[in-house]
Amino acid sequence: MAAFDLLHPGLQHHIVNSLGWRELRPFQEEVIPPALNGEHLLVIAPTAGGKTEAAMLPLLSRMLTENWRGLSVLYLCPLRALLNDLHIRLSRYATLVGRSCSLWHGDVCASERSRINRAPPDILLTTPESLEVMLVSRKTDPAGLFGQVRAVVVDELHAFAGDDRGWHLLSVLQRVSRLAGREFQRIGLSATVGNPEVLLRWLCSGGTQPSRVISPAAKAQKEAAVQLDFVGSLVNAATVISRMYRGEKRLAFVDSRARAEGLGAELRKLGVKTFVTHSSLSKEERTRTEAAFASETDCVIVATSALELGIDVGDLDRVIQIDAPARVSSLLQRMGRTGRRSGTVSNCLFLATDQQALLRAAGLIDLWSGGYVEAVVPPSRPLHIFAQQIMALALQLGGLDRSAWREWIGAVPAFGQLDNSQTEEILRHMIASDILWEEGGVLWFGRRGEAEFGFRNFLDLLSVFTSEPLFSVRCGQSELGFVHESSFVPRKNGDRILLLGGRSWAVTHIDWQKRIAYVEPADQSGRSRWIGTGSHLSYELCQAIRRVLATGEVSDRWSRRAREELTQARAHYPWVREGETAVVTSPEGFAWWTFAGGRANAAFGQRFSQLTGFPAESDSLAVTSDGTLARDDVFRALDEIRQTDPHALAIEVADEMLDGLKFSSCLPKETARSVLRTRLADPLAIERALREPVHQVVLSQ
Repeated sequence: MAAFDLLHPGLQHHIVNSLGWRELRPFQEEVIPPALNGEHLLVIAPTAGGKTEAAMLPLLSRMLTENWRGLSVLYLCPLRALLNDLHIRLSRYATLVGRSCSLWHGDVCASERSRINRAPPDILLTTPESLEVMLVSRKTDPAGLFGQVRAVVVDELHAFAGDDRGWHLLSVLQRVSRLAGREFQRIGLSATVGNPEVLLRWLCSGGTQPSRVISPAAKAQKEAAVQLDFVGSLVNAATVISRMYRGEKRLAFVDSRARAEGLGAELRKLGVKTFVTHSSLSKEERTRTEAAFASETDCVIVATSALELGIDVGDLDRVIQIDAPARVSSLLQRMGRTGRRSGTVSNCLFLATDQQALLRAAGLIDLWSGGYVEAVVPPSRPLHIFAQQIMALALQLGGLDRSAWREWIGAVPAFGQLDNSQTEEILRHMIASDILWEEGGVLWFGRRGEAEFGFRNFLDLLSVFTSEPLFSVRCGQSELGFVHESSFVPRKNGDRILLLGGRSWAVTHIDWQKRIAYVEPADQSGRSRWIGTGSHLSYELCQAIRRVLATGEVSDRWSRRAREELTQARAHYPWVREGETAVVTSPEGFAWWTFAGGRANAAFGQRFSQLTGFPAESDSLAVTSDGTLARDDVFRALDEIRQTDPHALAIEVADEMLDGLKFSSCLPKETARSVLRTRLADPLAIERALREPVHQVVLSQ
């Protein structure tokens, strides 16, 4: 019997006759039997590869065959825009078989939320944060709403698992599972990851049902058209884009919101029909942009990594990458948006705007062509998320028995592994700090907890990431988006001109108290600013960059300009050798070229400063100092570092660094420092770098 024949007959009828599908994709067929059996699954396929249908068709079939009633399926996504996009498709599928699908996130109006509470849908699309809002809201009956949940689908699972939102996600799912009184089926959807079995075990932690990873055979690397070019500037990148692939629909990725706005403006100057989208545009602006782009043919959409996830912007012809992302998985996500039509292949054109970006791109292509994909590793020791969950449970239950948290979130591996002394230390600190108040063994909010987290009905408590403080930008009654206040620094003539959505806007008034800027269209060039966090390059990518510099090999994926610039880079770093670090000394200072990655080099740099008393700077490739330190002192410090236990080389965490760890005030200060110190450490990269021989280079000038 074919897997398709296992589906409910009514669903089969509508797949063939209403949707007009002659067949399912092979991997979708592969998902059907285990999904119908209730197994936990991780389904891996490229962006727009049909993962949603692979998960939802069997669940709709179970819904019909097993007569599920009430809210039985949760569908979780990391982005509201992705939820909005999916809602259209899933509502159609549900309606065809007489079931309902609704949407709940921060942009959904109060009347729609009330309707969901009164008459729960069969399928609810939401975010983990909104799910927690439902759990704690006095307007919701959590037990009544979630008591019939049978399955959850987590889309873009890798986007959750790689940061603290993943621990929050698991915690919220455990709380829903307890309300439902059952272990419900968990299906994760993801693009290619390097450790799928580990990720699956993490998703279904605490579960007893069978589990498996299902992944279609990846296209051979040679089938993807990946090219690297050197253009030297963002202006030149716009010129190249304007001349290449005319008549095609192109998606250009950049690494920041400011660069997205800048490239969009340059393309428009060249007469290219251009759309810009990023996270700081308003919902209305993003929706208009993405809808317009989806219906166009000869145009370019410029986007940040926010469009890396599975939001549908139509059938793309080309992906263009300005400079390079930091991860192979990001490249795979972005390339996966192309090659969907028969007879086409996935593609990506890298346009490097400087030599360092060219080296990053060449290294990334080297890793990708060798089949490497990063593992997704949940961040260690999420003790601050444990504290957040204690407060959220107190809010949900109207007071939390001091030991009852294990019944609700004890199956989350990071929390279940904590012993009583660790949890009691955190609870004692929260009580002593007046974040919590205890009476008769029941925990509730203290005065400081109410003041710090109770603003806007505890809304800030229910989000585990720290938001950048931004100003709303409005033209008339329309909200255009959000910018950092540094965007309002006036020009020499006193004008304040913003660039938002690829268009220029003159600031007419700023309400500093309400954080609103009022604007009108302008002809002058503008700019907007946001404060980015940046990211360290991994050990693996830095090693690939070293291979590019050291081997002298030339790839047929490199353009003539890229080859010429890489030849110059190799001439600039003649001392780079595979398997060796290099210490380069000169009258201006020294540089230790470890190629060990950002976290390892940060530890090396800090320790060097402690040993010598001279400030050292670090990036992902090297540790440098421009001081007049004697060469013997440099090597004496390096020798001591090389004899240190790799696990002892950890970043010292300053108090101001704790601001980036949300809910750090709920932890004893030294515990919070320890959490950050562990997360910033990379002992394996340190150990590998210290094992390598040191090549000494002396420059006379």
